[in-house]
Amino acid sequence: MSHYSQEDIKVLKGLEPVRKRPGMYIGSIGKAGLNHLVYEIVDNSVDEYMSGFCTKIMVKINEDDTIEVMDNGRGIPVGPHPTEKKDTLEVVFTTLHAGGKFNTETYKISGGLHGVGASVVNALSEFLEVWVHRNGKIYYQKYSRGKKVTEVEILGETNKTGTHIKFKPDAEIFENGDIEVEGQIIENRLRELAFLNPGLEIEFIDEKRNKKQKFLFKEGLSEFLDYLIKKNKKAPIHESPIFGKGSFKNPRGENFSDIIVEFSMMYTRNDYPHIFSFVNNIRTVEGGEHESAFKTTLTRVMNDYAKKAGFLKEKDPNFTGEDVREGLIAILSIKLPDPVFEGQTKAKLGSKEVRAAVNDIVAEYLVKYLDSHPKDTKLIFERIKEAARARISARKAREKVKRKSIFENSPLPGKLADCTSNNLDESELFIVEGNSAGGNAKTARDRNFQAILPLRGKIINVEKHDIERLMKNEQVANIISAIGTGIGENFDISKLRYGKIIIMTDADVDGAHIRTLLLALFYRFMPELLKAGRIYAAQPPLYKFKSGKFEKYLYSDAELEELKKEFEGKKYSLQRYKGLGEMNSDQLWETTMNPEKRKLIQINIDDIVETEEILEILMGSDPSARREFIEEHALKVKELDI
Repeated sequence: MSHYSQEDIKVLKGLEPVRKRPGMYIGSIGKAGLNHLVYEIVDNSVDEYMSGFCTKIMVKINEDDTIEVMDNGRGIPVGPHPTEKKDTLEVVFTTLHAGGKFNTETYKISGGLHGVGASVVNALSEFLEVWVHRNGKIYYQKYSRGKKVTEVEILGETNKTGTHIKFKPDAEIFENGDIEVEGQIIENRLRELAFLNPGLEIEFIDEKRNKKQKFLFKEGLSEFLDYLIKKNKKAPIHESPIFGKGSFKNPRGENFSDIIVEFSMMYTRNDYPHIFSFVNNIRTVEGGEHESAFKTTLTRVMNDYAKKAGFLKEKDPNFTGEDVREGLIAILSIKLPDPVFEGQTKAKLGSKEVRAAVNDIVAEYLVKYLDSHPKDTKLIFERIKEAARARISARKAREKVKRKSIFENSPLPGKLADCTSNNLDESELFIVEGNSAGGNAKTARDRNFQAILPLRGKIINVEKHDIERLMKNEQVANIISAIGTGIGENFDISKLRYGKIIIMTDADVDGAHIRTLLLALFYRFMPELLKAGRIYAAQPPLYKFKSGKFEKYLYSDAELEELKKEFEGKKYSLQRYKGLGEMNSDQLWETTMNPEKRKLIQINIDDIVETEEILEILMGSDPSARREFIEEHALKVKELDI
């Protein structure tokens, strides 16, 4: 029997738990978690704005991967803490669950809820510095990996107030030591915050991309909606947007402030709905009680009104939620005290008290709009009826195909080389470009947990074909059968056969195109796989560099140029891999498939609007827009691939 006693019980002190299990606090140790560090600090500044003490925020990404966030709020409190026997500033940055958000008099509404934001960022940073302008003085303290390096010092006097934080994410924590945050995604988030907080000025400086912007919006959600519609590049079907804002008495009692509900929405010619929901400025990408209530209320009100106004006859079946949401672009923003989120990263709201508030306010303003805009109302219901007809037609097409049948009780595709493991924690499916590369991959793989599905040529473009054509395509059918979840409304993630689905294509233009076609398929018909972090792109090497006994695989032209400088004046040989089929199976395993050495990019959809825009460019019918995009991103392979 193995030894197990009191000595084996470890107690993690201070910020050790954060460094030991960072994913519990920031969601992941990939790019999404890295970006989250910036959000945590910025959210604290936005909370100062919502409390009426801040008007400007500056966010800067420096060339050396340090991040700076500065605001003109009250400044973090300083001075001896009444219970912790250390300076309050140090308590905030070195103690979990320490902050002003637990005091409802200090922050009635806040996004940074759990009192862990500043301390978590500190714990996961190589260093963090903070300057506080308060009480006419400038206070300073420095930390390293969650521990103080200096005591709190007074650097001088000032007539300003506010907080300035500078930190560098710790390469020891994040995947492959990569600590470069995604400037474009940070920019999108800051723009969102400016839309959600009219009158707040946010300056963004990105030295990496040589970009400087200021965001300041007076009209809030109406400007946000207009921006989304223009980005979406799909024409609205009615002239006036639907807007509503109201407060609802908090059912939790008088000690809690009212729940504020604000929404703005418009129907467009897009085939897909987009609902952007926020709680106290935090994007709830997985929705929650507020978004569910919005969808339920929208469906109920539209059906009730359609019957009353004669758009639906008594014998007609009700519109489904799918019908009333098709082509809808909507923004839902909730402000409430002490919200309950599922997980520290606040991706999903669990506070059930918002349901009544959303139902009441959305129903009131939606009916008012429909009553007062008869022309727009008629166009909206024509759009909904069109969606209902298309849904019924698509269902019949699916049933027709099923009878033939490529999905219903179908065997796994013949070209699939399956693995023996059915454990999602270890099983992987490689979708490989070409039969030649597929053969190499089958030889190279570890058959215990790695399955191979080779593709012959390019799959169908899902942006240009209807679901009936899609389901008849052999390549798509093989992918769907191998994954096992089904698609669209029949998707069931519990039937997923592999924990990782890895797209493995050549590192060239054709490979990038196939990768994009596959991502479009997942995004449109199996988005839950992307949200769950199940989709990856393999990174095969571009070169093999050899000088004497020194050998190294290189994955980018930038790596090659750096190595050339290092070996300047020395003899070396260089092998350029034009495709996966050119590698022998040992090389393919060593560079691209071995979990201990390979480089995988996890695909996520942090910014839905940006994803939509890129898909429209790459898959749409405008060749000039596609050419401009490719020319601009030709040297940024990683950005193009994802």
